[in-house]
Amino acid sequence: MFSMRAFVWLLASALMAADWDRFRGPNGSGIAETASIPAEFGPNKNVIWKTAVPPGHSSPIVSRDRIFLTAVEDEKLYTLALDRATGKVVWKKEAPRDRKEKLHQLNNPASPTPVADGRNVYVFFPDYGMLAYDWSGNERWRTPLGPFSNVYGIGVSPVLAEDKVILVIDQSRDSYILALNQKDGKTAWKRPRPEALSGSSTPITLKQGNSPTQILAPSSFRMDVYSAKDGEAVWWVRGLPAEMKCTPVADKDTVYIAGYNSPENEPGRQVPVTPWAETLKTQDANKNGLLEKDEAPDQRTKRYWVFIDLDENGSVNEREWKQWAVSMAAENGMFAYPLGGKGDLTSGLKWKFNRSAPQLPSPVLYQGVLYMLNDKGVLTTLDPKTGQAAKQDRIRGASDDYYASPVAADGKVFFPSAKGVIAVLKAGMEQQLLAANNFDEDIYATPAIADGRIYVRTNQALYCIGER
Repeated sequence: MFSMRAFVWLLASALMAADWDRFRGPNGSGIAETASIPAEFGPNKNVIWKTAVPPGHSSPIVSRDRIFLTAVEDEKLYTLALDRATGKVVWKKEAPRDRKEKLHQLNNPASPTPVADGRNVYVFFPDYGMLAYDWSGNERWRTPLGPFSNVYGIGVSPVLAEDKVILVIDQSRDSYILALNQKDGKTAWKRPRPEALSGSSTPITLKQGNSPTQILAPSSFRMDVYSAKDGEAVWWVRGLPAEMKCTPVADKDTVYIAGYNSPENEPGRQVPVTPWAETLKTQDANKNGLLEKDEAPDQRTKRYWVFIDLDENGSVNEREWKQWAVSMAAENGMFAYPLGGKGDLTSGLKWKFNRSAPQLPSPVLYQGVLYMLNDKGVLTTLDPKTGQAAKQDRIRGASDDYYASPVAADGKVFFPSAKGVIAVLKAGMEQQLLAANNFDEDIYATPAIADGRIYVRTNQALYCIGER
């Protein structure tokens, strides 16, 4: 006989299946399996509810009956829980703020997106560290972290793997990946990432058979894949750009990784860095064996000085100079590698595509098409099997900046621009525009999609969009 307990379990499972409980939803894919998402919407059309929220660049997440996001208001850091059905703020909790990390003008103290497990929510504020709250907003634990040394400020989001909260800290020096126990916030393991420079790529996970969950974490020049059990590197690939900010996406046998460092890392535009010995011989005016900024050989070196002087002590040594040479030799692009294996799998590269790679927006793999949108709105639709481009064009034919990532559902792909226009394209290689929805409010956060609704965070409010 079908029991009430079984019914409750099935209902809970159905709700969880419709969740969007981390940055970019199910395993960072940017895809929701749902229907009835309208193509046309805006601040006054197809709005189920709208709630004013304080500023923040973190994306909303959806878990059970709650929506979570973080914000900064009057110099204070907050975690907010909203009712999924009505948008009403259920609770709002202030986090400690021990310091103010250095931030790029496009970054925000509340940029990292929360992650939830249906019972608790975990939030990361670079100005303090990690905190966990239960469903009622009671603080379960707090773990101070930092300070950090990222040129842009830390923007990576935490993820869950097995019974751990995973956080990747890529910075100018002393990069690492950290696993905290979900139950108490204590360190389960921590592993250095010696090659990693400033980046903000939120990892994805891979589960194969009975093996421990693996964590796919791109960084400068390589992607390492760690065992969630103990943090050991299981396999890795090399050949990536120096800066990695995009979240990778994967299908059943391939992982797709996009990265962009600078315009001078475009193929054909690279200028070799003069060897250290030669540079020191001609430029070291004070003969101290170091290079000061006023001794820089050209304007390019001065322009990129903040990326060269990794320890921020005002001078550059041989190790830092050689690191910069490696950074400038790497190529921007999208790279496709096979999933799984052990050790160095770099030779398994399936294909790479080097034109118009994104710095911030993460790719989407949806209905057999790989969508790659760069920061200036150039969209490339690629065949994921071959890497061949079917079309490359500007969204809406207009120039705009894009910092949020595209998402997809219901045969549509949604592209939010910084100026607040969400272009909706019909899924497919052709880039067919269905609608351009103008909120007239800046958008830096990636939308969430769940259960026939799309949740859009602007710089002023959180909108729940759906067919009325």
